[in-house]
Amino acid sequence: MARVRSIFDGKQRGRPHPSEVDVAVQVVSLSDGTALLQLSSFGSDARASEAKVSQTLQFDRDTALALAQHIHGCFGTAPQEPSGPMKGR
Repeated sequence: MARVRSIFDGKQRGRPHPSEVDVAVQVVSLSDGTALLQLSSFGSDARASEAKVSQTLQFDRDTALALAQHIHGCFGTAPQEPSGPMKGR
C-alpha cells in the first residue's frame, strides 16, 4: 500500500497473470485537501479467506495523468463510460 511517486516505461519482461481481481476506485484526501485517486485490489476468487483489500495504490494529479497517458498509449482511446459487469459496481 503506497502512494505512487512516479510512472515510467518498464523494461522488464511481462506476461498475462493467470488470475483476475476486482478493484475499488475512490477519492481520498490529504490533510491539506489535496485529492488522491485510490485503487484497491481485492484477493482473487481462489483466495481461501473472505475478500479483503490486498493492495492499494494512491495517485496524485500528476501521477494519475501520467497513468492516463500510458492507458491512452496502450489502448488508443479516450475515456468512456464502462459497460457490462463493471458499470455501477
